[in-house]
Parts: sequence; C-alpha cells; structure tokens
Amino acid sequence: MPHTFDASAFLATCSGRPGVYRMFDAESRLLYVGKAKNLKKRLASYFRKSGLAPKTSALVARIAQVETTVTSNETEALLLEQNLIKQWRPPYNILLRDDKSYPYVFLSDGPFPRLGIHRGAKKAKGRYFGPYPSAGAIRESLSVLQKTFSVRQCEDSYYANRTRPCLQYQIKRCKGPCTGLVSQEEYAEDVRHSVMFLEGRSQQLGNELNAEMERAAMSLNFEKAAELRDQIGLLRRVQDQQHIEGGSSDVDVIAAFVNPGGACLHLISVRGGRVLGSKNVFPQVGIEEDVTEVMQAFLAQYYVGNPERELPNELIVNVVHEDFPTLIEAIDSLRGRELAISHRVRGTRARWQQMAVTNAELALNARLANRQHMAARFEALAQVLDLDEVPQRLECYDISHSSGEATVASCVVFGPEGPIKSDYRRFNIEGVTAGDDYAAMQQALTRRFSRIKDGEGKLPDVLLVDGGKGQLNMAREVMQELAFGDLTLLGVAKGVTRKAGFETLYLNDAAHEFTLKGDSPALHLIQQIRDEAHRFAITGHRARRGKARRTSSLEDVVGVGPKRRRELLKHFGGLQELNRASVEEIAKAPGISKKLAESIYASLHSE
Repeated sequence: MPHTFDASAFLATCSGRPGVYRMFDAESRLLYVGKAKNLKKRLASYFRKSGLAPKTSALVARIAQVETTVTSNETEALLLEQNLIKQWRPPYNILLRDDKSYPYVFLSDGPFPRLGIHRGAKKAKGRYFGPYPSAGAIRESLSVLQKTFSVRQCEDSYYANRTRPCLQYQIKRCKGPCTGLVSQEEYAEDVRHSVMFLEGRSQQLGNELNAEMERAAMSLNFEKAAELRDQIGLLRRVQDQQHIEGGSSDVDVIAAFVNPGGACLHLISVRGGRVLGSKNVFPQVGIEEDVTEVMQAFLAQYYVGNPERELPNELIVNVVHEDFPTLIEAIDSLRGRELAISHRVRGTRARWQQMAVTNAELALNARLANRQHMAARFEALAQVLDLDEVPQRLECYDISHSSGEATVASCVVFGPEGPIKSDYRRFNIEGVTAGDDYAAMQQALTRRFSRIKDGEGKLPDVLLVDGGKGQLNMAREVMQELAFGDLTLLGVAKGVTRKAGFETLYLNDAAHEFTLKGDSPALHLIQQIRDEAHRFAITGHRARRGKARRTSSLEDVVGVGPKRRRELLKHFGGLQELNRASVEEIAKAPGISKKLAESIYASLHSE
C-alpha cells in the first residue's frame, strides 16, 4: 500500500451522504474516526492546500487510506462513530479515558444491613441510591453517615465471622451489631435516618433529630442530647454544602476548558436538588482543540457511548456545538427519552455553570503546571544545592503567632508532582516564651522528627525553614541531636528589601550564604513551598486564636434575644456549626432576615 494518498481520486468517488469515515496509515493502523453530514465536503476539508491546523496537518501526512460507511442520517452516523471510537480508541480522536459507569450507594437487605459502594449490574437484593459522579463523592457521603448514624459498612463475610467488635466500634463509627451490642430496633432507626439522608430529606431529618434532642434534654439525658446535637451539626453542614435552589431537578452541569497542551471538563452532578459531587475529566485531545469540539466529543462518549450510564433530565453546558440537536436525537433513539441541553441560564443555575467553568480552568492549569514545570523546578533545585540526585520530598516549616499568642507551627510537604497535602501537619506550640520563634521551631522539629525516628512518617530529602541564621542553627541542632545530621537543610530568609525574588538562602549552616536570580526555577520552587508553609501556619494560628477568644457574641447582636439565640443554636446544632455558616445559610434559619444574618455573621467573625 503506497504511503502517498491520492486525495483527488478518492474525493471524486466519495459520497455526499451522511456517514462515518476512518483514516488509516501505511501499516493499516486506524488513526482517526469521524462523522459527517456530507462525507465528501467534510473529507475535502482535510486536503486543502493551506489553512490546516498543525495537528491536522500531522494527521493528513500519515493518511494512506480512507474508508467510509454511509448511514441513513446524522444520528446513525453519531452512534456508529461512538461505537468505533470506544472499540478502537484511535490516537487522533478526543478520547474520554474514564468510561466506567456511575457508582451507587447500596443498602443491603437483612436485620442489620450494610452500606457500601456498588458499581455495575444491580443484582444484589437491597436498595440503590444515586448515581454519584465518582467513588470519591460516595465515600464522602458514607463518611458522613458513618460518623452520624454508625451503620456498618463492613463486608458481610467479615461481619459474619466477628467474635468481638472491631476498631470501628472503638472509634464510635459502628454500634457493633456483629456481636449483639445494639438492638435490632435501634439499628433499624439508624438505617431509617440514613435512608432519609440518602433520599435528600435532610430538612425533615433535621427537624426529627431536633425534636429528639429536646426530648432528651427535657428528660435530663444530656449525653443523648449531646449526641443528637453533633448529628444535627454534621447534617446541617452537609445540607448547606449540597443545597441548590430551584427545586428537585436532576441536572449535570458540565464546563469545558481548553489550553495549549490539554483540555479539562468539570462535571457537577445534581440529583433530587442535591449536589452529589463533582469531578474533573482530562480527555486525550487529538487533532481538534476547539472547546466546542471537546464538549461535543465528551457528551457523545459519556452519554451515547455508554448506554448503561444513567441520564439526568438536563445538561447545563458552557459552550454550544452545532451538532447538539443530532446528539439529542441519538440519545432519544438509543435511550428512549429526550435530554435537554441548556446554555443560557440564570440565577443559581448560572452560578453553578460559572463554578464549573472556574473549576475546569483551575484544574487544567494546575495539571499543566505540575506536569510541565514542577519536575523541572526540582531538577533545578538539585543543581543549585549540588545534590547527587533529584529530591523526591521537600518539607518546609514556619511559625505563626500574634505577639506570642496562639503560636502554631506548620509543616508542608512537596513532591515532584506538587503539594502532598495528606502529609501536611500543624503543631500547637506550648510551654515556650511568648514570641520566641527559635524555641517554637525547636519544639515543632523535635516533635516531628522524633516520630520519624520512631518509624512514623518519611524522612525528607531537603528540610526548609522559613527564617534566617537563627532558625537554621536551631534546625541543625535538632537534627544532630536526633542523629539526622546528614540531612540537607535550607534556610529561607527575606532579603534586605524583604521583597519576593531577593531572598537570602543558607545551605546547611550560616557560612554558606547565597542568593538566586529572580527568574531561577529553583527559587520559584523555594518561594512556592515557603509561601504555602506561611499560609498553612497563618490559617492554623487564626483558627486557634479565634477559638481562644470566642465568647457568646450573639448576646451583643441587636435584635437577637434569648428566644432567637435558642432557635439559632437549635437550627445549627450548636455555636460551632453557627460559626461555620455563611450569611446565606444563617438567613435560612427561622425568623432571621438577610440584614439580621449579616449582623450575626459580622459579630461572630469580628476580631
């Protein structure tokens, strides 16, 4: 088969009807699958003498053969295209890597049913709740339910063979039905409450728990009342986070964002008026990088290419493609129901649309930044510090306080892929002279590295401390005392001007002082991790200081008397949950206007 493709001869015999075309290289490998309303016109556009995008030109240069399949209409062409893409996954197509079905929450049958994640055919006896956009969204809901109602989540085989309660019972995440520590009636009540939550009846559930809390308090059962208060607080927080104004519709909100080097789609799933979660999808972008093409390809593969995927009633998107009518017809033909696609929306729906756009943009930028630049920055740091190999783990420490009050030390961790937030730590500093940053640093490092010496956690390749010679000397003393004397230390001090880009660096001791150029990738990495440690320390300090200073601020708010205070605390389940609430959430409480909610919020968050 010749490598040079005779486009003129091919187009002379090409049909002008709807259909699907397949492009192959000289080794008969499938390169690209596409559909067209008019095959001849669409294929002719690939073989123009000028005006082709670079990636399209790269595809055309490899074409050795083109095959076409004529269909009755554009809808049939779309269905065939998606089947071929799913089967062959051509390298030049926009490919959706995540083609798994939606996961569900599964509640089994039996006297002591379990809650768990289910994906696939619904063969087991029980109830299914969902679908959820990702397993992570389900785990979040299951975590809330486990903390709140303690319904078991262990496998039936594990449950049936227990002779004593497991760790979940010890940490109050399960009531121990495996060993008869809870009655069937009490457990059934917890299951009923869990079902109400999963069905979206959070408001009704909150009212019911409020009534139970009042009855427990009236009968002087304060331990039970406190337990119910904590349950109400957890549910109220989740309800406020998941609430979406505008009824009980089933909606998927999808935003596409494209940058040179990649594309991202952010999907927010709303079922029964409740946000179940969201996720980012990074499709493999082939020759087409237009944002509308990415959106069309995603919707076609996500909803047409996966017939088992459950459909919402409506899609809200941020861009419109001319083939959307064909997509709707294909879904109607395949699934037996029409799916509405909306673009121009208002009110809350517009805010969710914008939120999806923002999240798609941030996720893609972060992905590209991490992938393209973070590794280069680590390599540059290895050269600057004259390390034998590129470090895989950096730790940075910072101290934050207000005139010595509520001192907090932070530890942030970075790897070649970016921040490792699961390894972040904060240390509340106690027993040191107010404002003594050196002693605070000593305490934080001693506590952290003593645990590492005992086998807890990982030893960093480079230890950074935010500060000058004093902090670095203190870090070196601690490392020598704990037998980590060969660990690379780096002190990061603000220069004379105290401006970013003029930092003074100290390697291992005060004698090795140096600076880096403002455009140095290594300096950018140092600044990034130093700023993150500073942010993490300040956040912890403010939270600790606020907790120490907090009093009954509601008493100072004009218009909030004893009755309203009582109603507010009952609505939110306590002062802690009220402090977490936004102005909009406070305004939802009975008898609270928007203006009064603003006064309450200002009083609770005043310094």
